[in-house]
Amino acid sequence: MENPALQATASAALSPLIELRDVSITYTSVQKTTHALDCLKLTVAQGEPVAIIGPSGCGKTTLLNLVAGLKYPDSGELLISGEPITRPRRRTSLILQDYGLLPWKTVLDNAALGLTLRRVSRAIAHQQATDALRTVGLEDFAHTYPSELSGGMRQRLALARALTLDSDIMLMDEPLSALDALTREELQNVLLELWQRRGYAQVLVTHSIEEAVFLGRRIVLMTPRPGRIRTIIDNPCMGEQSYRQTTEFFDTCVRLRELLKEEEEEDEEECVHS
Repeated sequence: MENPALQATASAALSPLIELRDVSITYTSVQKTTHALDCLKLTVAQGEPVAIIGPSGCGKTTLLNLVAGLKYPDSGELLISGEPITRPRRRTSLILQDYGLLPWKTVLDNAALGLTLRRVSRAIAHQQATDALRTVGLEDFAHTYPSELSGGMRQRLALARALTLDSDIMLMDEPLSALDALTREELQNVLLELWQRRGYAQVLVTHSIEEAVFLGRRIVLMTPRPGRIRTIIDNPCMGEQSYRQTTEFFDTCVRLRELLKEEEEEDEEECVHS
């Protein structure tokens, strides 16, 4: 039987889940005005894994916050399932770089936090959190505290909390950047397996070329601020842990690295002439 992620992705062209239509946003403070995103156009299909990569400050995190309903565009439209986003929605999960764990709560209570905030009964929240901890291999650590966990285990805990919410959209802002190379690769495998099992749309912001190619069926390359989409690379061969050892993986990494280098050189040239 085909897994949910592949079934969902097969209907991608017919059923966009996330739509950004000419989205622009500007931040204004006493000191300066920052044009973060400009006329951004992007769709993400049901069950599709998308990786977003680009230079620092190009608006990648802002894009995630918009989709999460935490910020609102100055112009353009942002739709999920055809409806404008005016607030955070229940089936969208956001995993941050610092994990967002509460140090005074146990692993189990941290995993159940999203359900607790939604006023789900303690018994049901703990049962669903226990199931999620089992999924990510942390069931035996339910009654410990985040300070007793390694970085990789804290990341698994953040994933478990997101999994309790039965999300159809998983947003991740550089969630593995603070991990060592081997732990990061292990967690990339976990992310791949969870996406295949759950079938949610996955939007991953990363600075890692290899991570973007391993976890993105499409890779969105953004320009320097104000963030626009320079190009989108199709990556149809992703989906297996063995993909890292293939010629296709290597070639896609090389292509993406060349595009990023071109983007950096063009940005430097514009700075010289401005």
